[in-house]
Amino acid sequence: MIFPFFRRAANRRLIERLHGQIVAAARNRILFTEYAIEDTFEGRFEAVTLHAALVLRRLNAMAPPAPEMAQDLVDALFRHFEMALREMGVGDIAVPKRMKSFAEAFVGRGAAYDLALSKGETALAAALARNVYADRANPDRLARYVGAADRALAKAPIEAFTMGPVPFPEPSAIL
Repeated sequence: MIFPFFRRAANRRLIERLHGQIVAAARNRILFTEYAIEDTFEGRFEAVTLHAALVLRRLNAMAPPAPEMAQDLVDALFRHFEMALREMGVGDIAVPKRMKSFAEAFVGRGAAYDLALSKGETALAAALARNVYADRANPDRLARYVGAADRALAKAPIEAFTMGPVPFPEPSAIL
């Protein structure tokens, strides 16, 4: 009876650690200074969504329990998005509407990046230009970074996600 409680607690710690690694990669200052992702709430949302989409793509391609981890990760991401909204002072009435917008954006971007990654760097650059940069900046370097991250994650065993570190490339190493 008590073992499921400990299993859930361990899983929650694992997912929170994984979430933390995604957020740390997404907040790498190089992405905002050299890659020109806007350092705004929206820009940070785009960076987190992009990194999360890459991890979710890999987890969903792996054998169980990885797909279940992916769902737990999505749940954790949205808990954190909601907390961020509340910390920004968004009221109780507006939070559900904003969360719905986040969910639609998150799912749409994940699908767009997944499709673009399967089509190649040109399609990926177009998806990044549209979503991350709102067609205001050159997405080529970010496309090379995302491609490198996708290749690194594709080789990563389950332990990279359960124990860390998640093998995101260093953005400054991608030119």
